[in-house]
Amino acid sequence: MPTILVVDDDSEIRDVIHIYLRNEGYTVLEAEDGIEAVEKTSSTAIDLIILDVMMPRMDGIRACMKIRDISDVPIIMLSAKEEDIDKITGLTTGADDYIGKPFNPLELLARVKAQLRRQSLWSKDGSSSSTIIEVRELVIDIQKHIVTIQQAPVSLTPREFSILELLASHPGQVFSPAQIYERVWNETAGYSDNTVMVHIRNLREKIERSPKEPQYIKTVWGVGYKVE
Repeated sequence: MPTILVVDDDSEIRDVIHIYLRNEGYTVLEAEDGIEAVEKTSSTAIDLIILDVMMPRMDGIRACMKIRDISDVPIIMLSAKEEDIDKITGLTTGADDYIGKPFNPLELLARVKAQLRRQSLWSKDGSSSSTIIEVRELVIDIQKHIVTIQQAPVSLTPREFSILELLASHPGQVFSPAQIYERVWNETAGYSDNTVMVHIRNLREKIERSPKEPQYIKTVWGVGYKVE
């Protein structure tokens, strides 16, 4: 079963999450702060991280950035702050999902399952049957989960990779933010936030020479996004 790292300085919250995850059969590891989380990610095979934002020594935002330097493991961030700017900050640093405190443990468990399911089903639901997608200087190796620009590797989070794979495997087709969310997150887009926009912006920062004048991920104003 997958191994999940729960990172929170509140032992009671860790205990609650641990119980729900263990009851589902997952192997659960714990860390009290960001420093310990980075250390465990470096030394242990971890399939998903639940990462609190507000912690001593190293907070979740800084920890997420450091983890992204060494791993593309899915990260769900926890925070008592639910303002849009806090969600954007968390997602910009490389998190794949965000849930506010106090949270329903069953909702968190559902998000964990969705993340793990997505991780194991990269090419599900309409993605290209080819394992290699080439768009000019951009090359996407679906099977190896590798993206290169001019043969230089590009480090993407699982969400970023999935969005890029979806758009690139349907060249010219425009996907609305809701369609992208439903395909990539495997959830119904039932609310309005900046999640897809933030991930698109992060993708452009990584693959475009000029993110403000993108050559790969185009915006069709009022409709959505496409890869030409």
